[in-house]
Amino acid sequence: MAQESPKNSAAEIPVTSNGQLEDSHEHSFNRDLKRSLPVGLGLSETKITSHGFDSTKEGVVEAGPFPGSSASPKSSVISPSSAAASRLAGQGCDLIIPAGGRTQQKSGPVVLADEVKNPAMEKLELVRKWSLNTYKCTRQIISEKLGRGSRTVDLELEAQIDILRDNKKKYENVLKLAQTLSTQLFQMVHTQRQLGDAFADLSLKSLELHEEFGYNADTQKLLAKNGETLLGAINFFIASVNTLVNKTIEDTLLTVKQYESARIEYDAYRTDLEELNLGPRDANTLPKIEQSQQLFQLHKEKYDKMRNDVSIKLKFLEENKVKVLHNQLVLFHNAIAAYFAGNQKQLEQTLKQFHIKLKTPGADAPSWLEEQ
Repeated sequence: MAQESPKNSAAEIPVTSNGQLEDSHEHSFNRDLKRSLPVGLGLSETKITSHGFDSTKEGVVEAGPFPGSSASPKSSVISPSSAAASRLAGQGCDLIIPAGGRTQQKSGPVVLADEVKNPAMEKLELVRKWSLNTYKCTRQIISEKLGRGSRTVDLELEAQIDILRDNKKKYENVLKLAQTLSTQLFQMVHTQRQLGDAFADLSLKSLELHEEFGYNADTQKLLAKNGETLLGAINFFIASVNTLVNKTIEDTLLTVKQYESARIEYDAYRTDLEELNLGPRDANTLPKIEQSQQLFQLHKEKYDKMRNDVSIKLKFLEENKVKVLHNQLVLFHNAIAAYFAGNQKQLEQTLKQFHIKLKTPGADAPSWLEEQ
C-alpha cells in the first residue's frame, strides 16, 4: 500500500516529465506571479527554478533574464528619488548613500557629517601655539636687552608707572617704621602699666611715702591710658596704609605686568611682520604674510586695551591715594600732638573724629564661664 508523501508549496506546481510547466497552468501561474512581484519587475526579468520533492528548497523565484529573452538584465535595486528622501527624513531617519548607489537606512536624528575633533589633538595644538608664542616673546626680550631689537614705548605712561613703583617702596618704608613705633609704644605702655601697679602697691605699704607713691601711680596709669589711645590711632593708620600699599597699589601693578606682557607680544609679532615684508613675495610667502598680519592685528588690539586699562587704573589710584593718605596723615599728626602735649581730651576727640573704637584690654579673652 503506497503512502502519500507530504506535499509542500513547490509540489503543487504540476511539472512534466522533462521538468517543464504544463501549458494549461502556465497562464494562471504567470498572472499570479505578476501580482506578487514588485512594480517595475516583469516576467521577462524572472526565471523559475524547480527542484525535486526531495530537495531542501521548495521553489525559488530568481531575478534575472528569462531564458530565451533578449532583454538585458536589470538590477532589482530601486534608485532613491527626492520625494522618497524627503519622506524618510520626515520620519527621523537619515540615509547613508555610499558610492555604489545603494541606500542604507539608519535610525536616529539627521546629523550632518563633520570631522570629529580629537581632544588630544586640540591639546597638542594649544601646546604648539604656546611654545611658538613663548619662543617669540623670549627672542624679543633677549633682543631688547642686547640692544638689537626695538620696543614700543609710551613715555607718559612709563613715567607714571615708574613713579608708582618708587612711591610704593617709600610707602612700604613708612609702613615698616610705623609698625616699629607701634611695637615700641606697646612695650612702653605695658611697662608704664606695670610701673603704676608697683607704685600703687608701695603706697599702701609705705605710710611715710603714701602720697608720693600715689602721685606717681596715678601719673603712670594716666600715661598708660593715653598710650593705649595713641596706640589705637597708630594701628588704624597702619591698617589703612597697609591696605593701600599691599592691595590697591599691588592690584594696579598686576595690571601693569599684564600690560608689559602684552607689549612684548605686540613687539614680537610686529618684528616678525616687518621681517616678512622685507623678504620676497611669492606664492609661498604671501599666506605667511597674511597670517602674520592677522596675528599682529590681534596682539595690537590686546596691547591697546591693556594700555587703556592701566591708564584708567592709575588715574583712580591717584585719586584714592590722595584721599586715604590725607585722612590718615591728619589722624597721625593730631594723635601724636595731643599725646605728647598731655591733652587727653583732644586725643580722645581725635579718635572720635575718625570713628576709631579702642579695644578694652582682655576683651578678646573668654570669660571664666565660657572656659568651663
